[in-house]
Amino acid sequence: MAPPPVSTSLERTYRYLRIGVAGAVVVIFTAVGVAAASVGWLTSVSDYYYTSARDAFVGALVAVALALVALSGRGAERFLLDAAAVFAPLIAVVPTTVVPGSIPGVEVACDGRCFPSGYEADAATGVTTYLIVGALTVLVALLLVALRQTSLASIAASLVFTVAVLVAVALTWSFARGLFLDQGHFIVTVAFFGLFAAVTIRNAFPRREAPPPPVFRVIYTAIAVGLALLLVLYVVLLPQADATGVPVVLITEAAALVLFFAFWVVQGIEKWRDPDPRLAVAAQTERARTP
Repeated sequence: MAPPPVSTSLERTYRYLRIGVAGAVVVIFTAVGVAAASVGWLTSVSDYYYTSARDAFVGALVAVALALVALSGRGAERFLLDAAAVFAPLIAVVPTTVVPGSIPGVEVACDGRCFPSGYEADAATGVTTYLIVGALTVLVALLLVALRQTSLASIAASLVFTVAVLVAVALTWSFARGLFLDQGHFIVTVAFFGLFAAVTIRNAFPRREAPPPPVFRVIYTAIAVGLALLLVLYVVLLPQADATGVPVVLITEAAALVLFFAFWVVQGIEKWRDPDPRLAVAAQTERARTP
C-alpha cells in the first residue's frame, strides 16, 4: 500500500484556517448557550454581547476577520473576503441596540429599542482601536507593496474599500455618534452577510478557475440563496421583532451563522486535497523540461 501523500505547511495552513473559521461559529454558539442558561433566550444572538458570552463573541469575530484575510486568495473573491473581514470586527465592537428590560442588568433610557448609554465607553474603546489598527493595516499593506512583496494592482480594490470604510466610521463616530450607535451594528451585519453570500456564489460559479463538482456547486448555491433570504427576513423582521414575542431575529441570525459554518465545512471538504501552488508550478516546469 502506498503511503498517504505528505501535506505541505501551506496546505495545512489553509485547511486549519477553514476549520478555524467554522470553529469560531461553534465558539459563538457555545458561549450563547452557556449564557442562556443564566439569562434565558434573548431577542438576538447579538444581544449576548451584554452577557457573560461577550468575550467569546468578540474574540471569535476578530479571529474570523484575520482568517478571512488569510484565505482571501485572488481576484474578485479576494476583494469580497477582504471586505467582509473589514466588517467582522465592527460587528463585535459596536453592540446592538436593545429594548428596556430585555436583558437582565442592562438599563436603557428610552421607550423603544436604543443603545444603552452605559456601554458607550466600551464602544468608544472598540471603535478607536478598530480605526487605529485599521490604519496600521493599510500602512503595512503599502509597505509590502513598496518592498515588492505584493503588487499594488492585486490589493488596490481592497485598500480603497478599507480606507473608505475607515473614513466613514471615523466621520460618523465623530459627528453622528447617536446615529452610529443606533444603526451601526445592523448595517455592518447586513453588509457582512451580504458580501459573504456573494463569496458563496463566486465559489459556485468561478470565472477563471475550474468549476467545482456539481454537488458542491448545488450546495454553494443553496447556501447563497439561503443567506439572501435570511438577510431579507432580518431587514423586514427587525422592526417588528420586539412586538411578536417570538425571537425571530435570534432564529434568523442563528440560521445565518449555521450557513456560514456550512460554507466553510463544505469548502474545506472540496479543497482539502488542493495541491500547494508552488508544487503545482514546479511539476508543470519539470514536465516542460522533460523531452
